[in-house]
Amino acid sequence: MPTFPKHLQGDGPHNPFPGVRVLERRLGREIPHQLGSNEGLDMPHRALREHFGDAMAEHVYSYGDAEALGIRQRLASRHGIALDAMLVDAGADSLIALALRATVMPGECVVATTGTYPTFGYFARGQACRLEEVPYDEGPGRLAPDLEALARTARDHQARLVYLANPDNPSGHLHSDDAILSLRAALPDDCWLLLDEAYYDFREDADGEFGRRVLHGVIRLRTLSKAHGLAGLRVGYAIAEAETLAVMMKVRIHYAVSTLTQAAAEVVLDAPDETDAHVRAVRERRARLSEHFRALGADVLPSATNFVGLRLPDAELAGRVHREMLEAGKLIARPADPALGHVLRVTAVENALAPGQLAILDAAISGQR
Repeated sequence: MPTFPKHLQGDGPHNPFPGVRVLERRLGREIPHQLGSNEGLDMPHRALREHFGDAMAEHVYSYGDAEALGIRQRLASRHGIALDAMLVDAGADSLIALALRATVMPGECVVATTGTYPTFGYFARGQACRLEEVPYDEGPGRLAPDLEALARTARDHQARLVYLANPDNPSGHLHSDDAILSLRAALPDDCWLLLDEAYYDFREDADGEFGRRVLHGVIRLRTLSKAHGLAGLRVGYAIAEAETLAVMMKVRIHYAVSTLTQAAAEVVLDAPDETDAHVRAVRERRARLSEHFRALGADVLPSATNFVGLRLPDAELAGRVHREMLEAGKLIARPADPALGHVLRVTAVENALAPGQLAILDAAISGQR
């Protein structure tokens, strides 16, 4: 079992402000009169009510539920994940930073794939971790994190944590469940696996049994930004063993997920048919986009996400197309790392399929200029 930094082992630190909602649950009754709370509970919010309405204003007075019980209950009911195996925080990005803070000390080694979701490296370097990166496994029809190389590098450098996005960002590649389990088995016993599953909902087998498993020595991250359309409100959740989540709670910002965000997330989670319809539509558009690009002769990467990755002949062409699209007011994604400078990414939104919308990219693929 991977261990935690010494200062987080044993009792404490303890959250000094669990909040009213948590206190009510501990007491088993409501507290109707908050006479010691220092929020602006008597603020009229006339301007806010006029702009957004009374319903919105009612959610801004108090700090949010520090345990986000309502969200966790809905996720448990919807996906069959154990209630005490989830921790809610302000999006997958915040959870990456939180996982690093809970498991790795400055100067210790962490491992990732060169060019993968760059926020991980951003946070790792910001915490003074020693970041070791390995190249993608690249070949015909394949651009995937190299699991064997990740495990080997972790062993060679006594890494404390390995980061893997699955499905991958920016390639869209999906490693099988067995491959993930094999990677965990190949890592040193005291090394964590941080498994970023931000695009998990777009997998064809997202409802399978593997998705609800709590994996030993693994911190799984999910988000409501993509399939649930709540990126602007910042809400995501981790799935891990209860002991691991307890340590993450020790170093977590108490009220990172606002009352308004929690209320909105609960509304969306209470309407699963809308989310399911959205996911089906994204998968269908993803297939149409892939077929469109293949018909032009593009090297289209397999994707289990809400985007389609394209591998262009070289970084110079990809850079030029990216610039010209941006000048035309159309933003597609191009990884910042030079190792993936030849890759472009198009999100499977309906607007991407509008006639002529991708004419600049299409022309480059077809070699018409």
